Amino acid sequence: MLSALVDEVIEKYPIDKNRVYLTGLSMGGEGAWRLAIHRPKTFAALAPICGVGVPSQAAKICDMPIWVFHGAKDGVVPLKYSTSMVDALKAVEGNVRLTVYPEVGHASWAPAYNDPEFYKWLMSQSLE
Repeated sequence: MLSALVDEVIEKYPIDKNRVYLTGLSMGGEGAWRLAIHRPKTFAALAPICGVGVPSQAAKICDMPIWVFHGAKDGVVPLKYSTSMVDALKAVEGNVRLTVYPEVGHASWAPAYNDPEFYKWLMSQSLE
């Protein structure tokens, strides 16, 4: 369903297909991981925030620029879910980086989305 929505938006609006970015937080972070794995050629970059990934599928997105964010004190989605995905990506020489906020709980999207460096990084990514 989400995949169809992405297709519809890309088709309906004047979107640069080389600059479609994927991000999500918490359950949306899990959805972002899964959609990227399902459609690795669609997105120029992935930025999951405190989401559960699928380490066994890391090779499918190893070429995609990925910046993962997580709070060290997250009691809803433990940090190990992000670190296990990052470790799996590093094992397949993935293009991944991880930012852990030491004093942040589940709301790690606030510092992530408020970081100007995140947007500079995101806008520097392109499929071409």
